Amino acid sequence: MTGTPQVAGPPFLGYLYQTPASIACIYALVQPEAGCNPNIVTTNPSGGSRAIAVVDAYDDPNAYIDLQAFSAQFGLAPITPESFQVVYAPTGGTTPGSCTGPATQPPNAGLYGWDLEESLDIEYTHAMAPGATLYLVEAQSNLNLDLYCAVTVASQLVAKAGGGEVNMSWGGGEFPLETTVDPIFTTHNVVYLAASGDSAGVLYPAASPNVVSVGGTAPSMSIFTGKFQGEAAWQNGGGGPSAYESRPAYQNGIGFLVGNSRAVPDVSAIGATYTDSWVLDTLVYGPGSWYAVYGTSVAVTNMTGIVNAAHSFAPSSWAELTRMYASPFGFNDITSGNCGPYASFLATFGWDFCTGLGSPRGYTGK
Repeated sequence: MTGTPQVAGPPFLGYLYQTPASIACIYALVQPEAGCNPNIVTTNPSGGSRAIAVVDAYDDPNAYIDLQAFSAQFGLAPITPESFQVVYAPTGGTTPGSCTGPATQPPNAGLYGWDLEESLDIEYTHAMAPGATLYLVEAQSNLNLDLYCAVTVASQLVAKAGGGEVNMSWGGGEFPLETTVDPIFTTHNVVYLAASGDSAGVLYPAASPNVVSVGGTAPSMSIFTGKFQGEAAWQNGGGGPSAYESRPAYQNGIGFLVGNSRAVPDVSAIGATYTDSWVLDTLVYGPGSWYAVYGTSVAVTNMTGIVNAAHSFAPSSWAELTRMYASPFGFNDITSGNCGPYASFLATFGWDFCTGLGSPRGYTGK
């Protein structure tokens, strides 16, 4: 995820950066309007229920006020104290997913560059599923054990709320013992989603068979009319065969393409640069600090809200992925572009290593 600071207030005119309404238009989450020009369309997504927990590192004390202002700017359903809660996670224990010590306030996110990540994650999960209760679970640091502890806390919150999703817009390189971490993504009635990464290769936890891996696409916006013209693979989007995870049963239908390895991504959404999304984050630069943000962090955050608003509420990520792979007509097949080391993977008909099944087409199959 990368963001570029803009002038005070979102300077819509002259830019074709995405808004909640333009994303909803492009993906048929609302009644489509001709062109889906982000400077024109205003119909936002509705729906969403139960809970979404966003897991990030460090503390953003401006999270709630920024989310309120973002919602007001784009005409979203307002967020209330009853439907939004910041939760501090304890320090991670010695084993993945365990926690130790008290849940104290983490260090300031602005010192570590995580404030923009948090703003993006809460603003667009709320935009895509405004009816869901939203938890921002803040890990003590961006170390894996602290993040995995926060995932455990997030899982408990979502399960207690009757089910929903855990959003993980972060990841790191694969490692030999990652299969021992996979069980922390199996809490009943919780679906986990993670970003596939913004460079060639495979990241974890997106590579886990217990996680929905979300890659990035590159939308084309006409410089003359502002209209959406189509999607291609994003060349920087992560994807490929896992080095350590075996092919899960829900990918047996693409076994001839991926061999015996878990393959990512599963699905994709808008994430490329030059068609960034507007995010408000005032922690570092103060009031009116809007950013143009891109990356698979954007993609996974939107997909998390879309899955919630689809109201299917699968009992696990495995069940969610089984539904997705059985419902290809619920996704826009991306057939142009490339990705991977040396641009070795091509987007093609059907599933591919660049965009998986493709981008969302309404709420079917989610």
